[in-house]
Amino acid sequence: MRKPKIITTLADYSWSQFAADLFAGFTVAMVALPLSIAIAIASGAGPAEGLVTAIVGGLLISALGGSRVQIGGPTGAFIVVVYGVIAAHGYEGLVLATLMAGLILLVAGWFRLGGLIIYVPAPVIEGFTIGIGIVIAASQLKDFFGLEMATNPADFLPKIEALWAARETLNPSALGVGVVAIVLILLFRRLAPRLPGLIVAIALVSLVAALAALPVETVESRFGALPDRLPLPGLPTASVGLIVELLPSAFVIAFLAAVESLLSATVADRMMGGRHRPNAEVLAQGAANIGSALFGGLPATGAIARTATSVRAGAKTPMAGIIHALVILAVMMLGARLAGALALPALAGLLMLTAWNMTEPSNWGRLMKTPMADRLLLLLTLVLTVLADLTVAIGVGVVVGLALRLRRRDEGR
Repeated sequence: MRKPKIITTLADYSWSQFAADLFAGFTVAMVALPLSIAIAIASGAGPAEGLVTAIVGGLLISALGGSRVQIGGPTGAFIVVVYGVIAAHGYEGLVLATLMAGLILLVAGWFRLGGLIIYVPAPVIEGFTIGIGIVIAASQLKDFFGLEMATNPADFLPKIEALWAARETLNPSALGVGVVAIVLILLFRRLAPRLPGLIVAIALVSLVAALAALPVETVESRFGALPDRLPLPGLPTASVGLIVELLPSAFVIAFLAAVESLLSATVADRMMGGRHRPNAEVLAQGAANIGSALFGGLPATGAIARTATSVRAGAKTPMAGIIHALVILAVMMLGARLAGALALPALAGLLMLTAWNMTEPSNWGRLMKTPMADRLLLLLTLVLTVLADLTVAIGVGVVVGLALRLRRRDEGR
């Protein structure tokens, strides 16, 4: 079924549900705000693009999606591929690739391909997710330690070499801000899991750093003042040659958007006891990525952590996600200066914690007990993600995984 879930849920919508959605939407917006800025910066874009993606992409995913409580926006899974596209083709190239990915997702959803995600081998998903977490963590070390580097290579091994060469420039104030931010986030998650402790932690650390005049960079000091409104929509510059060059990246963006959104919807189903509509969800991802691209944003998808936060805060319907997008828009329009004062080492600490959570340490024991072939496939995908390219990692992982599945089927006859 491709009908958006919001049509079903609004048929018997009540004021009590709206009150619950309002609280959940505000709560998850306070979580999404610093995350969207941090993810955009880590992707090689500007903080404004992260906010645009959370607003436009988040609104469309909730309004058109097949999940009751999906929260959409920029996610850490895209950082690796987005950074690579921007480095190779500039930001205009990324916008075009995002638009192309949206069209691919629309076609996939229209032809009811949402259910095919079950055929992607689990070790491939786990391998590239852990690999992405490692790459994200490495990308944040510069800001976390406050290192001064002439260049910050995109490739993993040269990046580690450059970071080590710059170790003498470590900024103790930046390191302190980052560590305190991580500690506060963990404390708020444990002591008040239903409250938006993430934004409180980042804001508190940034405020103390500003009052103490600590020598740490902020969003505004590096990128300038944030805009107080959405940009006008427009089409990116395109040519046949550029479209052909960007096609592999567009397919990877579409693949990641479909995988993460459907995984997130499945997690939400388990938490709420519902059942999402996969084809409607894929269609929503397509519309969200087209919409984000038209406004100059980043790729968007359903965010597992933000969706879980929304559920824990009491979300009942897709209205919570729509409210979350509108709250971020209100912050952009009314509090852009405050968002610009966030300390970059604190945002780096937030992303390093996000990267750690992406590796799902609680699952490591289970993964070590899987068949040897699955462990090798996971390791192959992980290594290729970190040392080569996400496109290569996914392509090789899926091919090898399907070959292993066929071999097992033949052995079982």
